[in-house]
Amino acid sequence: MIKNLREQTEILREKAIDPYATSPEISPPVTPILRKEDYIRMKEEERIAKEEADKKKAEEAAKKAEEKKKKDEEKRLQAEMKQTEERIAAEAKKKMKKIFPDGIYACLDFVSAPFENKMDTILGNTLDGLDRRYITWLAVVAVVFNYNIWLCTARMVFPYHNEVVNPYWITFDILTDLVNVIDIIIWQPRIQFVKGGDIITDRMVCKEHYRKSQRFVTDMISIIPFDLLCLYSGFSSVYRVNRFLRIDNFFEFSDRLESIMAKAYIWRVIRTTGYLLYALHINACAFYVASMYQGLGTTTWVYDGQGNAYLRCYYYAVRSLINIGGLNEPHTVFEITFQMTNFFIGVFVFSSLIGQMRDVIGAATAGETYFRASMDGCVDYMNTYSIPREVQNRIRTWYNYTWAAQGMLDESELLDKMPLVMRTAIAVDINLSTFQKIALFQGCDQQMLVDMLLRLKSIVYLPGDFVVKKGDIGKEMYIIKSGAVQVVGGPDNSIVFVTLKAGSVFGEISLLQSAKDGGNRRTANVKAHGFANLFVLEKKDLFDILVHYPESQKVLARKGRKLTKAKGPAPAKDNEAKPKGVTMFGQKPPTPKMMKLFQNMKKAANK
Repeated sequence: MIKNLREQTEILREKAIDPYATSPEISPPVTPILRKEDYIRMKEEERIAKEEADKKKAEEAAKKAEEKKKKDEEKRLQAEMKQTEERIAAEAKKKMKKIFPDGIYACLDFVSAPFENKMDTILGNTLDGLDRRYITWLAVVAVVFNYNIWLCTARMVFPYHNEVVNPYWITFDILTDLVNVIDIIIWQPRIQFVKGGDIITDRMVCKEHYRKSQRFVTDMISIIPFDLLCLYSGFSSVYRVNRFLRIDNFFEFSDRLESIMAKAYIWRVIRTTGYLLYALHINACAFYVASMYQGLGTTTWVYDGQGNAYLRCYYYAVRSLINIGGLNEPHTVFEITFQMTNFFIGVFVFSSLIGQMRDVIGAATAGETYFRASMDGCVDYMNTYSIPREVQNRIRTWYNYTWAAQGMLDESELLDKMPLVMRTAIAVDINLSTFQKIALFQGCDQQMLVDMLLRLKSIVYLPGDFVVKKGDIGKEMYIIKSGAVQVVGGPDNSIVFVTLKAGSVFGEISLLQSAKDGGNRRTANVKAHGFANLFVLEKKDLFDILVHYPESQKVLARKGRKLTKAKGPAPAKDNEAKPKGVTMFGQKPPTPKMMKLFQNMKKAANK
């Protein structure tokens, strides 16, 4: 290493002394110098070689693109051919499928046409789903469904088939099947439906919609007469299991019945109780099957064959599923397994049903719970601030009467949840006729009256409450919804001038009078005679509405001036003497004695 460093030091020293000394590194090769003609020829040859190479590449690329295009075209033709074959096969299959149902529908329509035409005069071409006649029919269908799911399962298990009762079973089965057929042919094709926001009322469209639905397929399967197999294998209700598929009709009846009932929770309690009883019914059937498998009376756990089989098995189901206890101990593995399964199912099923029952009862009493909570909160507030007992009793009376009269404390909470068109319909139905009778509003725009109806507020007054007092500023008008009010006067308001009852209006003049010179002061006392429910329209709401109805505003202004002159106080007499000059200030008071003393002393000094 030292030797190499010394050699490099010597070379660098020489380089520093002689700048033209060569570097120890290898110099790159020198590019040969060509003549101009040779250089041009060389460049031309390079250009020609490059063009030939590019041309060859372009030909190869074009050849590959052509081959790819041919392959893509072959694939496209194959795909189109395959798609055409599939479409032809699908159309043929669809035609084959359509020919058979269309033929059946045509035959069915031909056979049922006279009966359907006769029913048109009774039911009409189509029916609304909430039509009471349709709901009544659904009740019949629901009874038929319950007949099948209760009695068919019992007949499958218990020995209820014999030569004596079989004719009766056959008669009831035929009648229930006839009800299902009438429902499928006459009622269901008439039910209206909504499509694209429109209610379809065309008979043929409704029928086609029903026949294309999944419900029609289920209904058709449910009426297949598998009962005819009894001719070969003996009479049994197992062939009627397909009738259970009509469960959608039961749920439809339940939903539609709830929609028209005033107290729907009653039906919910009945339905939940039915679920509970049916679960016990199925368990009773299962216990009888288990007893038959073990042998009747073989152990103390199974049914012993004594008494009414269904009642005894149902009694076992009640004690077992509800976990009452007191049952005979199971002995075999099968009995132990069955009993443990019963316990587990009972805990699950009954906890679910009890929870559902709790929700139903809670929903039924939700309004009462809200009322009690509101009243209790108000009572706590009054007790906290030591409100007088008399005032507390009146407030309790107001709570109780308001809740008993309208089922809620504030109607606006319910109406605000409705669309505007429904609120308008309710308001018009209740108060429009009353508004049209008010002299002040006659001749005004009808839409303005509708807008005013939407601004009304309901207030309940207790017996003896003053609605307005003489001298108060008038900012509202009142419409009596129910009850009565009295216009009173005298020293202790004991004189009753007039009694206004439901439908009457008072205070309308105050809406248009201004506060100038006290023009909108109340001129009489009005108090409630008994409980009175009044609608109130405030002046601010009226002015907000009149902005959009200038013509009605002019009419109201003109009528307001006329009514004010007619009902206002008499003007002062023109010939009444008015004080003038110094008489306006009265007699001059005497000069005080102290002032007189100073005046006398001043006069004496001047003299």
